[in-house]
Amino acid sequence: MSEPAPGITRFEARRPQTGGAEPPQPCVMVIFGASGDLTRRELVPSLFELALQGLLPDPFAVVGYARRDIGDEGFRSAMRDAVREHGSFDEDTWKRLESCLFYVSGNFDDGPDGAYATLKDRVEEVRTAHGVPDNVFFHLATPPGFFTNIVERLEACGLARSDGGWRRLVVEKPFGSDRASSRALDGHIRAVFDEEQVYRIDHFLGKETVQNMLVFRFANPSFEPIWNRNYVDHVQITVAEDIGIGTRGSFYEETGVVRDMVQNHLLQLLCMVAIEPPGRFDAAALRDETVKVLQAAQLSPFDPEHDAVRGQYGPGTGKKGSVRGYREEENVDPSSPVPTYGALRLTLDNWRWAGVPFYLRTGKRLQRKLTEVSIQFRPTPHLMFPTGRDNPECHLLTFRLQPHEGILQQFVAKEPGPSLTLRPVTMNFGYAEAFGIEEPPRAYAWLLLDVMEGDQRLFARADWIYEAWSIVDRLVGHWEDHQPRDFPNYAAGTWGPAEGDRLLAREGRAWRAV
Repeated sequence: MSEPAPGITRFEARRPQTGGAEPPQPCVMVIFGASGDLTRRELVPSLFELALQGLLPDPFAVVGYARRDIGDEGFRSAMRDAVREHGSFDEDTWKRLESCLFYVSGNFDDGPDGAYATLKDRVEEVRTAHGVPDNVFFHLATPPGFFTNIVERLEACGLARSDGGWRRLVVEKPFGSDRASSRALDGHIRAVFDEEQVYRIDHFLGKETVQNMLVFRFANPSFEPIWNRNYVDHVQITVAEDIGIGTRGSFYEETGVVRDMVQNHLLQLLCMVAIEPPGRFDAAALRDETVKVLQAAQLSPFDPEHDAVRGQYGPGTGKKGSVRGYREEENVDPSSPVPTYGALRLTLDNWRWAGVPFYLRTGKRLQRKLTEVSIQFRPTPHLMFPTGRDNPECHLLTFRLQPHEGILQQFVAKEPGPSLTLRPVTMNFGYAEAFGIEEPPRAYAWLLLDVMEGDQRLFARADWIYEAWSIVDRLVGHWEDHQPRDFPNYAAGTWGPAEGDRLLAREGRAWRAV
């Protein structure tokens, strides 16, 4: 790899502006759920990271809204602790950001003449004091049951409209619980906000390596010609977590692993690897192509009994010793049929990918934390050398999102020495070695910047959501109608149920060894 560029540190490397995008306009960010975990863990630390890089608009302000009555100073103190805990800290930068943080307490289902009227007055007060034009975006960092209430009250109190600026709405997942509920939710939102104002956020799409999947393929002529069924044997997409459900038992009992992970994260990764080349790198062209991928998946045959595996973790071993099974977790039914592991085989009914299987798997309490997309290329039709043909690891390209984001290319090389001895080797692209960056910036930082810039390229459009739910609904509906008989069927700390391995083994394949 090349030497790190001189002088570049984690916070000095700015994202290049593709497409001639202008810097963000001054604006106010309103965070609903400002005292919650997402705000502490991701949103404010991401704003701080943008401030460190000089990427926040000037002027800029944040107004937090939540039920806890903590006031401006309480909010600032809590966010200071959060930034210290979740990233690098710089006192001068924090003081500048802290002066832009404000807080209003109120219930999400309060009336438009109550706390929402107070919120509107506070936004106007902050805008005037800081010289911010009438540009406001709202981030719904709340349980999804409050989305409709908040949107309706924003309209009723007058905050959803602007005379001379813009309004934007950021919606966290899950966007509905099936196709019907997602359409109903979208109907409520679209009664107030146009599609061009809505940003359905999936933090996976803000990760540097996900975006590098597009750059790697479309900016380098070495790979695009072989990115098809003639050269690709299969694709594996893994999103594995080594943790359990923690305190999310009630949520998980209603959601399960497929709604929680497959409908958004895994299908987004599928689209990133399988899309056709967009005519332009803009929101309309890119999102048109991702929708076509899901439509192609729906055209292909899919049998939940044959092409999908579910599992639930039992007691086993974690990082710190013995851990309990899912049914022993807090707020979980002792006889719960909810899956914590899912694996499925999809094919795409289109010219590029006909006959190429895409294997997706995700789960809780697996052996290690790992998120990656691996493309297994076909071996050469004839190999003149004595070894190497039967080792699939020799023909692999992997995009790793976590841990240690990067790109791995595995190929066969001759081992130094007098004899012709071949063995697989790995060429590893990492951000530290290539760019002198300790770790890529937070995904949320780039996505929040995109919202401020009005760039929807990395946000799901409504029709994508509908298509994704159409795929997931078939599987979830079948599993709910046919209760599992063998749960729990894998021990915590393993790679899941044996049926997950057999999903690939029946076709002479195996999950990538990690």
